Amino acid sequence: MNNHECDVVVVGSGPGGYVAAIRASQLGLKAICVEKENLGGVCLNWGCIPTKALLKNAEYMHFLNSHEEYGFKLSGVEVDFDKVIKRSRDVATKMSGGIGYLFKKYKVDHVKGFGFIKSNNQVEVRDKDGNATDTIKCKNVIIATGARPRMFPGIEVDHKKIITSKEAMILKKIPKKMVVMGAGAIGIEFAYFYNAFGTEVIIIEMMDRILPVEDKDVSRELNRHFKKAGMKIMTNTKVLSAKSKGNGVEIEVEKKDGKTEVIEADIALNAIGIQANIEGNGIEDLGVKIDKGFIKTDEFMETNIKGLYAIGDIAGPPWLAHKASAEGMVAAEHIAGHEDVTPVDYTNIPGCTYCQPQVASVGLTEEKAKEAGYEVKVGKFPFTASGKAYAIGESKGFVKMIFDAKYGEILGAHMIGPDVTELIAEVGLARSSDATAKVLFKTIHAHPTLSESVMEAAAQAYDEAVNI
Repeated sequence: MNNHECDVVVVGSGPGGYVAAIRASQLGLKAICVEKENLGGVCLNWGCIPTKALLKNAEYMHFLNSHEEYGFKLSGVEVDFDKVIKRSRDVATKMSGGIGYLFKKYKVDHVKGFGFIKSNNQVEVRDKDGNATDTIKCKNVIIATGARPRMFPGIEVDHKKIITSKEAMILKKIPKKMVVMGAGAIGIEFAYFYNAFGTEVIIIEMMDRILPVEDKDVSRELNRHFKKAGMKIMTNTKVLSAKSKGNGVEIEVEKKDGKTEVIEADIALNAIGIQANIEGNGIEDLGVKIDKGFIKTDEFMETNIKGLYAIGDIAGPPWLAHKASAEGMVAAEHIAGHEDVTPVDYTNIPGCTYCQPQVASVGLTEEKAKEAGYEVKVGKFPFTASGKAYAIGESKGFVKMIFDAKYGEILGAHMIGPDVTELIAEVGLARSSDATAKVLFKTIHAHPTLSESVMEAAAQAYDEAVNI
């Protein structure tokens, strides 16, 4: 048995956990991070990073299918799907190694194994067989154990034909027909990826539109482009059951009018939400308050038990890597007694979906702003009016800006189009700096750039746009 002592133990090394451990060490605390698998958690190894590598391949596939538009003559192009998958895995492996380097640089100790939280002052580390290998005495514990795909009765996930996002990243071959159950960011990204490689894709969503958390105009625009790409989209449709049958799968669904239908495919992806990893790691025995399946915390990420913190997916929505990192910084700084701890502003967290066209948003939708009682001004600039978008051959979509009519406050931004996951940062910074619509459209943007679309949308809301 190995014995350790430290100021803070971080259980989990995802984008919340490893950031919290490093920040704690930067502030002079002795930090230990416990991780049972590869450093980086789900995000780096099986989520954010490797999926973006796959989606880049899908972009290139789209280009190859439209090469003549760019003046190229190509023939005999073949897909080596094994190499497509291998590239994604290589990216994840390299990035995981990078976290190991950061731990050494900032003197964070990594103890490998499953972290069982015995109290806010002690963590026991166990091997894969459940045997205790290490005991860590500490002053504080940060729980960053993340979440996993949510399982539903009737959806028989076997990880072979009815799969989760993890298996979707390492399939051995391109399926001829795939059913994607759930049209949130995960489902939409994989639908785009496999459609780009020739798979017949059917998307099933219980809500009335795909990407239901996004602005209605954005959802409608993406729906149009996905249908044009050949995908079948079934909204207002509930999955009753999903099971393997023969060489494929059988999905029974119920439509809005109550009629049922059976869909057959080669494979089905379960992308209907996530659930927190709160079982079996000691949390249940400590009296930690749970709200709707997630750990409840205060503004500094501390639970109802002093010295015990929770960050990231396990602490509730939004389930985003950058939100987890921000919470990790807050928790570490609070533990260290940092003089200027700023709680996470949950109203200004950007959301991004990396399909093509990309989707990005921050703040209130037009509908939510009106429900909140605001009188709004709305500006919309289509990428068809952007010289840069046309030049790069990606003129789908638009930038939509929502302002408070009284003061010009930036209430929200909703974008669909080329590289909007990069453009959204400008609006986040503007909102956090209390900039107004006028500041946005009076700030000179370089020409030609895609970022001009943010300026133009703001100007259009105030009837000062000159390019539309």
